[in-house]
Amino acid sequence: MKNVAVIGYGVVGSGTVELFMKNREAISKKIGRDCEVKYILDLREFPDSPFADRIIHDFDTILNDDEIEVVAEVVGGTTFAYDYTKRLLEAGKSVVTSNKALVAAKGAELLKIAHEHNVNYLFEASVGGGIPIIRPLNKCLAGNTIEEIAGILNGTTNFILNKMIKDQMDFDTALKLAQELGYAEQDPTADVEGHDACRKICILASLAYGKHVYPEKVHCSGITNVTLDDIAYAENAGFAIKLIGSAKLLDGGKITAIVCPRLVSKTNLLASVDGVYNAITVKGDGVGDVMFYGQGAGKLPTASAVVGDIIDCLKHTDRSVMISWDDCYDDSYIVPYKSVENAMYVRIQADNADELKASISDLFGKLTYIERANRPGNELAFITPTMVEKEIDEKLAELSHSAEIKSKIRLL
Repeated sequence: MKNVAVIGYGVVGSGTVELFMKNREAISKKIGRDCEVKYILDLREFPDSPFADRIIHDFDTILNDDEIEVVAEVVGGTTFAYDYTKRLLEAGKSVVTSNKALVAAKGAELLKIAHEHNVNYLFEASVGGGIPIIRPLNKCLAGNTIEEIAGILNGTTNFILNKMIKDQMDFDTALKLAQELGYAEQDPTADVEGHDACRKICILASLAYGKHVYPEKVHCSGITNVTLDDIAYAENAGFAIKLIGSAKLLDGGKITAIVCPRLVSKTNLLASVDGVYNAITVKGDGVGDVMFYGQGAGKLPTASAVVGDIIDCLKHTDRSVMISWDDCYDDSYIVPYKSVENAMYVRIQADNADELKASISDLFGKLTYIERANRPGNELAFITPTMVEKEIDEKLAELSHSAEIKSKIRLL
């Protein structure tokens, strides 16, 4: 018998147990031995659960049971989860997780501990929910140099922006709807300010480029300042506004990574990703562009990835599946985002807005002015040429003496 324990019986934890037990017979055949969820660790009681007899409250029960081979940590956070995961790996038990915060903060350290004890630390569910992306990056695309990763990594913000684009809802109304439908938390900060997407792009960048990319080293801006005016200008110019997490390989082995709203051309498949769905594009020097698309969150989609990792661990007992990256505290390999080239959408307001076109062209050279229906006479919007972002900011600082800079959004 191959036994499994689950830590945390919330949405993902209950989905993991449900899916595993529903398909237990087929999973056992794939592994070649019977397998079972023996323990479910949680502080709460669940008397109405069909698995109530497996609920325990003492972590040491799992830690000290030699029959437990794999533990699914789906409790979240970086305190108890970190302590539990570290102790389990040191005890020779494999751990799988959906905990993006922990992987982004401590992934290199925990992977090192797993390798030292010949067990596995797997985290397919930490990025993209049910979308396979970690395993393809680590295995299927391993023969490529990954030139760039870019994606819609947060379903909540994609839903909100989609409502703003399709239904002309303002941000606050769309956020309230997302909360009513259960897509957004009552405190939506992690989603709408981009922190959730930042953790995910850090995991992908660490895996693709071999050095730990810490979230605090990555510039992150959310969607709270995106307005219906910006949506209208973008739509009229053939773009959709999406929150994009991206990482790109530069010359000399350095990388750039950022999370921010972007104007995405309607010719790009990312522009058509609607609702709470996620999509991730990967560009390899051999394979070219590939895209991974699907439900980025939710009980069973995320559980699907957790259970897949459990099966992988059970198939590789006493053998470490090689996933690793260096724990590099020197962040000199991350290029500051202000020194990277971008084209920028800019919206300004001034009493004599149209009269400023000549001076704006003098500042930026060749640029593109864009329109929208019923554009106010005191407003202008344009797209800058591609140039180093610091240079764009310097020119906008000069422009700010005669106009108010209302919005600026990078192009993808």
